Amino acid sequence: MASVPRTDAATQRIVLLVAILASFVAFLDGTIINVALPAISREFGGGLPVQQWVVDSYLLTLGAFILLAGSLSDAFGRVRILAIGLIGFGATSLLCAIAPSAEFLIVARALQGAAAALLVPSSLAIIISTFSGQAQAKAIGTWTAWTGTALIVGPLLGGLLVDTVSWRWVFGINVLPIAVTLWLLLKMEKQPAHLNRPRVDVVGAILAAVGLGGPVFALIEQGRYGWASPIVWVPLVIGMLAFGLFLWWESRTRDPMMPLSLFSSRNFSAGNIATVFIYGALGLGFFVISIYLQQVAGWSATLAGLATLPPTIVMLLLSSRIGALAGKLGPRLFMTVGPIMGGVGFLLMLTVGAEVDYWLQLLPGLVVFGIGLSITVAPLTSAILGAIDSSQAGIGSAVNNAVARVAGLVAVACAGLILGDVLDLPGFHRAMFATAIALILGGIVSWLGIRNPELADESPTAA
Repeated sequence: MASVPRTDAATQRIVLLVAILASFVAFLDGTIINVALPAISREFGGGLPVQQWVVDSYLLTLGAFILLAGSLSDAFGRVRILAIGLIGFGATSLLCAIAPSAEFLIVARALQGAAAALLVPSSLAIIISTFSGQAQAKAIGTWTAWTGTALIVGPLLGGLLVDTVSWRWVFGINVLPIAVTLWLLLKMEKQPAHLNRPRVDVVGAILAAVGLGGPVFALIEQGRYGWASPIVWVPLVIGMLAFGLFLWWESRTRDPMMPLSLFSSRNFSAGNIATVFIYGALGLGFFVISIYLQQVAGWSATLAGLATLPPTIVMLLLSSRIGALAGKLGPRLFMTVGPIMGGVGFLLMLTVGAEVDYWLQLLPGLVVFGIGLSITVAPLTSAILGAIDSSQAGIGSAVNNAVARVAGLVAVACAGLILGDVLDLPGFHRAMFATAIALILGGIVSWLGIRNPELADESPTAA
């Protein structure tokens, strides 16, 4: 493992705050939009297709280009790429806020996702290069506590803004934290870029975008056109071929944006497989809960967002402590118990009936899930990034975050296959059960695949 530079406590606090703020706005924007979709549809029209693409255009570019962003972070300097991403994210957020039409908003959202892709790998990489040992594990725990909550707190904040001001403030609110983060960046010591800069993997980026976009388009549109329609199966086939070509290209090009050698590390490979199940479940579960509470139970956007707040509170209380404890004991047990406990939480939500009793039917499951997620996330991140050399922290973080975002994207795209044509109580139960199974599988994969550092049979530099 490459050496980590010694820094004073004040610098470490600034680095951690910058990493949290930069990642938080990127993650928040992926979920805060959900409760604003009805208001956007009322203003622009277009119905469900417009709503879907307002969400998915952001997630597609985020998932497709986050790998390229990781390479740029390692090659050109993490602080520099982070600053570019922040400026781009702020500018595109303003474009979304002033959008005059649905088409303009969808394009602006795609550009916003591309800017967001620059934020996450760089922010986590500066933590890896600034902290070491148990302090690093604790810092990652704090980072995951605050950034992970963005996936859940988004609907609450979005609901408040939609109900009290305007859906446009869902995007406009990004400007303040971005300005603060840029100001803090000026106080940070500039990190040098690598002398031998790799070429930008443009071919890989294009193949990744097509490989993701084709299947996701097919999954979303199959409910409207049917699998037999060329509008559905042609993008699906093209996407699958493009993804296969992407893997082939990455194995041959001199400067891949996703070095396949990273997966020679057991913990890196197993951790990313577990990420697919865990974050796919997270994306599907809260997507369905938020919609069900509004469209079926008849709750307001604010109330529906408030209902999903307990896991956020639990994560804020536990994640940094769990991260520090996992740094001492190793990640395997935490990554096994946490997802299984999260799955139990969703199984408890099978008690939801036609008349939703929040205190007895939803809250217990949400709290149990929150505990399970807190036990999982920080050890998962530490296990994956601890399995590779710190000089590859940017690309390693990018791969894991791409896996997480794509897993959630695909899970939401598959929601129609689980729910059917109409979201009703049986469909809600099917979604809760599917989410629970995915989480439990994530725990099983972790138990079988993850090894604690002292037991690992591969060295950290194997990747």
